[in-house]
Amino acid sequence: MSFLTEKLNFTKQTIKEMKFNSKEFYNKIKERRTVREFQTKKIDFDIIRNAILAAGTAPNGANLQPWQFVIIKNKNIKKKIRIAAEKEEEAFYNGKATKEWLEALEPLGTDHNKEFIEKAPYLIAIFEKKYSLKGKNKVKNYYVKESVGIATGILISCLHFSGIAMLTHTPNPMTFLNKILKRPNNEKPFVLLILGYPTTNCNVPIFAKQKKIFSKIANIV
Repeated sequence: MSFLTEKLNFTKQTIKEMKFNSKEFYNKIKERRTVREFQTKKIDFDIIRNAILAAGTAPNGANLQPWQFVIIKNKNIKKKIRIAAEKEEEAFYNGKATKEWLEALEPLGTDHNKEFIEKAPYLIAIFEKKYSLKGKNKVKNYYVKESVGIATGILISCLHFSGIAMLTHTPNPMTFLNKILKRPNNEKPFVLLILGYPTTNCNVPIFAKQKKIFSKIANIV
């Protein structure tokens, strides 16, 4: 089977530039914090558009791009999502979660209250596509979770670099998102991103800043 190719457009850098750029990226990305206190201030939509286009460049199985990003700004829809999310979270904190899980969450100070869903100007619901549709035919997608996970990481990084604060929200189950957002059966909710600007007096847990050192997260063989 023949396929088309083109010359790779690759920017060469000196070792000095590479080391500088990698350190700059690390210094910037380590400032990212999960935020739960948002202003209602609007975000320029071009920032969101560019971040989603960046996410869409993620490596993925067979280039089938098994993701869908639903951008939510409608107040009524945000309210419906908050009500549904809080219902799931209340069940989680009042018996669904194990004792060990609740103890692990304690230093983060989380609870079932999700006011930020309504307060933040934008939400992005990210869906993984188990299969795509071409007319009435199903087209199998490959490495779906891996592909969507990488795309989400790029999206979060781009938004952070653009000066947007975020929270990743993953109530379990999240099937209410399909119903509220009228998404088809081949799409499964992956994560709900809450976007905005932090309040002036926003506080974040110190515990979450404690990251493992290189030797604890990497092996050289």
